[in-house]
Amino acid sequence: MDRVGLGHPEEKGDTGSKATRAGGQPNPETWDDAEAFYANLSPQKKPKSPKPQNAITIAVSSRALFRMEEEEKIYSEQGVEAYVQYQLDHENEPLLPGAAFPFVKALEAVNTQLRELYPDSEELFDVVLVTNNHAQVGVRLINTINHYNLFVERFCMTGGNSPIGYLKAYHTNLYLSSDCEKVSEAIEAGIAAATVFSPSTDVKVSEDQLRVAFDGDAVLFSDESEQIVKAHGLDKFFEHEKAYENKPLAQGPLKGFLEALGKLQKKFYSKGLRLECPIRTYLVTARSAASSGARALKTLRSWGLETDEALFLAGAPKGPLLKKIRPHIFFDDQMFHVEGAKEMGTIAAHVPYGVAQKHRRAAQGKQTQNSK
Repeated sequence: MDRVGLGHPEEKGDTGSKATRAGGQPNPETWDDAEAFYANLSPQKKPKSPKPQNAITIAVSSRALFRMEEEEKIYSEQGVEAYVQYQLDHENEPLLPGAAFPFVKALEAVNTQLRELYPDSEELFDVVLVTNNHAQVGVRLINTINHYNLFVERFCMTGGNSPIGYLKAYHTNLYLSSDCEKVSEAIEAGIAAATVFSPSTDVKVSEDQLRVAFDGDAVLFSDESEQIVKAHGLDKFFEHEKAYENKPLAQGPLKGFLEALGKLQKKFYSKGLRLECPIRTYLVTARSAASSGARALKTLRSWGLETDEALFLAGAPKGPLLKKIRPHIFFDDQMFHVEGAKEMGTIAAHVPYGVAQKHRRAAQGKQTQNSK
């Protein structure tokens, strides 16, 4: 960190100020000036972490934040002792950025602007590194975080045990991991969570504006409508949505996270920065606007929420639109949408929630039987 200027608190040219003694030392009788003088002698400090109950807490696993393919290979082929020793031997070598890295950087960019507008507010993003790594691996993770100048002060390292039990204690608003089993465990515990995947191609994302894209059904909303589609087909689904257009859908697993983003957006709006807001949200849904879009929008309205943009694709692929949006993360409950987004260069995250997961597991079971 650069050191702030070492100038005296008195005005320039006043060599005989009562605020200093000979040699430039402050006079103890003028405590305000002395305090300011010594404050300038200290290097700039990182901002304080907000209290968990005031913050929007994003818990991120080490394998989501950083690339650890080589380390995971050692773990799976040689065991935990070889894995820990490898990490110790390479603890001064920073890990490469992983799928969630751009998202975390964007959170920090928003925090910077929030601190400028609201210096005393603790309504900020707070990133917690949550991992089942052994504590001995922590040094390499700390060194990597410092290498990239990330503001990640809270760590949870569980030494092989599942970290999911700690998420509620951290007041977690969103959990991102590369481990689908842990994500499912978190969802079952009532915590917003998703398995994050790196895109197949690199696409540059905004450094000034956090962009988050959500699917609707089984992500922001419940899977009520998905169940109608799976059980009775699209025609029955359209009839159902028309009949219940004015009845809000139940909330889905990520509704609370959209709510948290909206809360921060309003802090910028109140400063006249709606058009320059550094948070932008998108609804990207396979629903048709004419036949089933109204219920989705009315549901958001009933919650007092909104997205900045709403894209109704009527079953068309989502990847090309997401390539235009270039979100830092896109959430969907169906893996074929996640795969399509990845192929087009989008950082996509799978939300394992709702009836679509049962159909997916059934299809995987059939494939396994057929391959025998």
